[in-house]
Amino acid sequence: MRRKYVPDLTRQMSICEANYARVNKLMPDLEHQDAREFSISSQEQQSAVRIEVMERFTYTTTLRVSQSSAVTPWLDAPTLLVRLYHDAGMAEVIHTERRQFSGAYSYPNHQMFQPDEKAQLNHYLGEWLSHCLRYGQHHEPIYLAYPAS
Repeated sequence: MRRKYVPDLTRQMSICEANYARVNKLMPDLEHQDAREFSISSQEQQSAVRIEVMERFTYTTTLRVSQSSAVTPWLDAPTLLVRLYHDAGMAEVIHTERRQFSGAYSYPNHQMFQPDEKAQLNHYLGEWLSHCLRYGQHHEPIYLAYPAS
């Protein structure tokens, strides 16, 4: 018998806290800045990642994080809606353009959702933001906590 999935809350909180720090490095003037776009180039592909503020409140900000590619427009990455919780210092994926997510799903299920799908999306967001910090090109400087290699 398969054991029920139990979310690792400590790991989830650390991923969300790291994502919050990454967003603040990418958008240092988040309170007044509405959007920022980063170009990412490689020999095979040119793409852009856009982070835009959808709504601002006292304790939360909602962002839309999207990626577009000039080479493979048919293979778009999902657009993520990310909620920043300023009092807790956390950034969490709350929605994609397709659906809103639960913390955990039973498995197997008719929709074929993975038990830890929301955790995977938060990890994916972290990889995206880290890639922008490391390789993203923007005319304004991005301040890194670690030296670029």
